[in-house]
Amino acid sequence: MKVAIFGATGAIGKTILWELMDRGHEVTAVVREPSKVEMEHERLRVVQGDLLNPDQVADFTAGQEAVVSAYGPKFGAEEEMLEVTRSLIEGVRRAKAGRLVVVGGAGSLLTDSGEMLMDTPGFPEEVKPLAKAHIDAYNLIEASDIQWTYMSPAATITTGRRTGLFRVGMNRVITDDLGECSISVGDFAAALVDELDDPQFIQSRFTVGY
Repeated sequence: MKVAIFGATGAIGKTILWELMDRGHEVTAVVREPSKVEMEHERLRVVQGDLLNPDQVADFTAGQEAVVSAYGPKFGAEEEMLEVTRSLIEGVRRAKAGRLVVVGGAGSLLTDSGEMLMDTPGFPEEVKPLAKAHIDAYNLIEASDIQWTYMSPAATITTGRRTGLFRVGMNRVITDDLGECSISVGDFAAALVDELDDPQFIQSRFTVGY
């Protein structure tokens, strides 16, 4: 499959890139600083591009069967989330690319009580603006006319290894026997590429956890 990925130099994006390459996909990594991409491969093309520029998004996603966004704003720059989301939607629409798969947030996942995770006691106050930005971005994606999938991580993403042993859900938080909601970055990447290889959540959101 031909896949374009944005945000391939972050912790999550880098791991998704590795997973894509391991599975034999032909990948275009669109990054702000190409020198930060540590991998070289005959199936990997690294290009410099700006997610805030819909013309560039269209140029780099044209002819791609799937587009992955692992973009995440820095704390204090949450307002950029909506600008990036609009640019992504517009660029993918113009390019008539395949589906857009977005790495989103966990704050809007529902708990057993029916409330969103971000509204539960103990959710860090400093993270709430970012969680709200993710929700607003999700609403934009959901209302768009492109083919999309939104992937929410578990509440905690660890640096643990890829095990392939995880559970998949839709709108509810996945917790283990101890009530913990976590996933390793390796398993998160594996679940995302699983969805690319065998689509189960077209025009919907899903999540993973142990």
